[in-house]
Amino acid sequence: MIWQIGEQRFDMSRALWLMGILNVTPDSFSDGGRYETPHDAIERARQMVKAGAKIIDVGGESTRPGAAKISVEEELARVLPVITVLRDWPEILISIDTYRQPVASAAVVAGAQIVNDISGGRFDDKMLPFVAETGVGYVMMHIQGTPETMQQNPVYDDVIHEIYDYFRTGLDRARNYGMRSDQIVLDPGIGFGKTLEHNVKIFQSLKTFQTLGRPLLVGASRKSFIDKIFPSTVENRLPGSLAAALGALQEGARILRVHDVVETQQAVQVFQAIRRDV
Repeated sequence: MIWQIGEQRFDMSRALWLMGILNVTPDSFSDGGRYETPHDAIERARQMVKAGAKIIDVGGESTRPGAAKISVEEELARVLPVITVLRDWPEILISIDTYRQPVASAAVVAGAQIVNDISGGRFDDKMLPFVAETGVGYVMMHIQGTPETMQQNPVYDDVIHEIYDYFRTGLDRARNYGMRSDQIVLDPGIGFGKTLEHNVKIFQSLKTFQTLGRPLLVGASRKSFIDKIFPSTVENRLPGSLAAALGALQEGARILRVHDVVETQQAVQVFQAIRRDV
């Protein structure tokens, strides 16, 4: 299973990549305000790369439940100084976490190779044509609603069927715009318009999404569903995050989007040593 990112081709059939989360925001749910300055953000990226991150995912706008939107100009002012430094680090790939085509475009010019789009191309009609034209890697995530509304009352008749259909339709739309299927990775969107029951069902059914023929990315790090299983603050959700990461890996995820790279790397390596078939 190939992931085509620009001129680079990666065999993801047995890969396990860690995507390190780098939020250069004041209000992200976990690390908001910790890496607002370019210096702090770059030092954090350096730590994650040293710990084994293959991708650094740079985000300039919080998409936590209820988060307020910011301007394109403010988002760019946050992310571009970081990306222009990271582009000189050949050992990693740079992802821009945005649903806005103007931000994605400027980030790619600055050095990003992947667009991580929480909306799957549905919030900005220009996003999929842009990805098709540039050939960058693309993460198509599922979301119900918008960040402002998604957790107010998420309801599905069949959450797995509806996410599967969302992806199937999204892949068709992307191809209609000229995008190659091998540019795309799928993310079922843990916590983005889902209850605890929905999230658990997604983990149990990841292999269903594998039948679409694309690698799977799962981002469960420090999310609130952990608190609903075992009461915990954001700062105390590392054990639950590691359990979720290993569960996703066992069910076929090839990319794990995480805050705690070194801890996840250790957990994954021990798990793989014990489970030779993963």
